[in-house]
Parts: sequence; C-alpha cells; structure tokens
Amino acid sequence: MPDVVAHGRPPEVRACGSCHRTEGTGGPENASLAGLPASYIVQQMADYKSGARKFSGPQRSPVVLMTAIAKAATDAEVQAAAAYFSSLKPRANIKVVETDTVPATQIARVFYTIAKNGGTEPIGERIVEVPVDAEQFEHRDPRSQFVAYAPKGSIAKGEALVRTGGPGTTLPCATCHGPDLKGLDAIPGIAGRSPSYLVRQIYDFQQHAREGGGSTLMAVLVKKLTHDDMISLAAYISSLKP
Repeated sequence: MPDVVAHGRPPEVRACGSCHRTEGTGGPENASLAGLPASYIVQQMADYKSGARKFSGPQRSPVVLMTAIAKAATDAEVQAAAAYFSSLKPRANIKVVETDTVPATQIARVFYTIAKNGGTEPIGERIVEVPVDAEQFEHRDPRSQFVAYAPKGSIAKGEALVRTGGPGTTLPCATCHGPDLKGLDAIPGIAGRSPSYLVRQIYDFQQHAREGGGSTLMAVLVKKLTHDDMISLAAYISSLKP
C-alpha cells in the first residue's frame, strides 16, 4: 500500500484510505475506487484540481476535501494511489431492497443511518442507502455492508433503461461502460457501486457541474433523464455484481 493511501502527507494531503477505505470500498458519501482504471482516477484528480469537477447541490464536505487534496497532491502521489486502487478487485457490498416503507433515518455526518429511536416512513421518490452496522462503517472497516432501499419496480425500470435506453431517453449504458457494466478501457465500471453516488454523478453531469473528461458525452446522455429514471438506473446498476 502506498504511503499516500495509508498515511497521506499531513496536513495538506489526507490519507486516501481514511475516506475511501484501504481496500477502496468507499461508501455512500464518496466513491468506491477498487478496480477503477488508473487513468480514470488520475483524470478525476486533475479535474478536481482544475475545477472541472464540481458538485451541483449544496456544498458537501467530501467534495471540498477532495478538491483541497487534489490541489496539494503531487503527480507521484496521484500516480501511486491510482495504480494501487486500480489493482484491487471491487467487492460486492450493497443489497438493493424494493419497498414502499423504509426505516426512519438520521444523518450521521455525511451519510444516512437508521434512526436510533426506530420507526418507519414512506420511501417516496428516494433511494435510501444505509450501512448495516453504522459503527463498523465509521471505523473504516472495508468489510462494511449496505442496504439500499428503492421504490417497488425500480430495478425492472432501471434494467430496461440500461439495456435499451428507453424510447428516445438515452442510449444503452453498455455502449460505453461495457456489456456487463464493468468498464471498458479507460471508462469506469459502474456495476455494484453505491446508488447514492451514482445518482449524484448523473445529476452533476445533467447540471454541467462535471465538465472534465467524458462529461460532454455524459451530459447529452443524461439530459432527458427524470428523477425517477435516475433512481431506477441506480437501483438496477447497484444490484449487479461489480
């Protein structure tokens, strides 16, 4: 494991493993890096550094932190981290459950967790992703598992969009991301990744907050997606084996 992943370079460069976990499993608040093409990781760091990759919603601490780290990291540190994470095998750690009712949730810093006082609530038009064991996840355990609750019918709707692109809505995802959505050359795999992360990225592309490599094409492909489309796509893609 490179030193930048294990320890970082305080105070400017935080250890990559402290947020993305040492095995690249990440979490709902950021991205899983395991198995991503090294060239893609390098490009994203460059996009954060240049300002080409932003966030379209209210400012989030993970995005602020990543931007600061990207600006401070050396080329050698970025290359070392990219080579390390790209060499790791993605891990299946998300179970997608379709339901009308979900456990009540609360915010735990930068992700959702099941409310301590219990209770349930309608899912509405949401994907609700929570760690099975919040304490385990908070302790940066890469073995952490997650449940992603989605509205009933989401997976089937998402599969139809992924496979056909829908009636004039978009193009089949396999065109760029590969037949099994596990990536193609420098294009990242998306199968089995956090639905929270996937929806944020689709929305960011749609709002032109991400303007780095590949963003021009992605912005066109997601332009017509509705909120429901995004939820359905994320539910299906996250249910796949990475």
